[in-house]
Amino acid sequence: MVLDASLARIGAEPGWLVLSDGTSFRAYLVPNGEEMRKDRYVAAEFVFNTSLSGYQEILTDPSYFGQAIVFTYPHLGNYGVNELDWESNRVSARAVVARNYTPSPSNWRASAPLHQILDLQGVPLVLGLDTRRLTRHLRSSGSLAGVVGTLPKDELMELAKTAPTTDGLDLVKEVTSKGVIHYKGDGPKVVAYDFGIKSSMVRELSSRFQLTVVPAQTDAKDVLAMAPDGVFFSNGPGDPAPVEYATNVISELIGRIPAFGICLGHQLMARALGGATYKLNFGHHGANHPVSDTSTSKVEVTSQNHNYAVLESSLSKMSTKVEVTHINLNDGVIEGLSYPRLKAFSVQYHPEAGPGPHDSYYLFDRFSEVMEAGTVSA
Repeated sequence: MVLDASLARIGAEPGWLVLSDGTSFRAYLVPNGEEMRKDRYVAAEFVFNTSLSGYQEILTDPSYFGQAIVFTYPHLGNYGVNELDWESNRVSARAVVARNYTPSPSNWRASAPLHQILDLQGVPLVLGLDTRRLTRHLRSSGSLAGVVGTLPKDELMELAKTAPTTDGLDLVKEVTSKGVIHYKGDGPKVVAYDFGIKSSMVRELSSRFQLTVVPAQTDAKDVLAMAPDGVFFSNGPGDPAPVEYATNVISELIGRIPAFGICLGHQLMARALGGATYKLNFGHHGANHPVSDTSTSKVEVTSQNHNYAVLESSLSKMSTKVEVTHINLNDGVIEGLSYPRLKAFSVQYHPEAGPGPHDSYYLFDRFSEVMEAGTVSA
């Protein structure tokens, strides 16, 4: 591998990406951060994202906490980063993997090149490897743990064997807010649980409602004391199973207040009502997933980011009537559920779509209808 002069100028060094099953890829690393300087490697669970653009929103989405993101689009950094497209106040990904990188962006909105932000946040940039081969491997083998680093290959091979996945880890506590946040707005009062809430989600909610965002471990009684018209359960990272404090809270609130959940919030609502979740082979990560509305057969193109889903066979075990409202047309995974008797509904995908299409914005208006009429409209 020949190191491009432009990459040499930003500090790229020869290194490796090694997966837990022993598969290895020679690469170049821009080894940002204290962890890389000290240990010379970073461990993570590796997933791939098929979006053609929107890398800033993807990298700052708290739902990616604990994961390294492999971008299937071959070029990264072309348009830099800007002040408006942050989905949180930090880069959530543990590492960023791309085929090619543009260190000198060309875009009137750009305030800095991507590698400078990654450097400030201590996130390594992994370049020059065959991301198509890596993606095909993750598709066939499933999301795998692994390491990236500049240590000798044999040392990285041993470290990769014990690298953590997201299974069984409560990652919500790492990304939730530390205190209550109030937003000015009109309309019904909504309390949103922050399991890793995205800025675009806050923007859509606060533009319609009087919004209060609370930390993930907020007691149900504290929310009830706010006398909200509705409660919202946000997206977030990792496995829903260990986040038991969230399912306990949801079980206390759901049925008493109209509720809407997205992504992890969707999974936690199902678990709180007796359903089960499972890990998908390689997850859904991209901005063009087709989803069918079961009541109208209308197809929405959606933005998605999750490794876990609601188990269809567990719906019959739920404590209330449940209806499947949306289905993923690629693989049949449940993408939406409605609980009419409880004035609640949820979706697995991201209607706020940052990045992605805007086909599903109507779901925020549907939440208004639920609070006003007490039913989920078809």
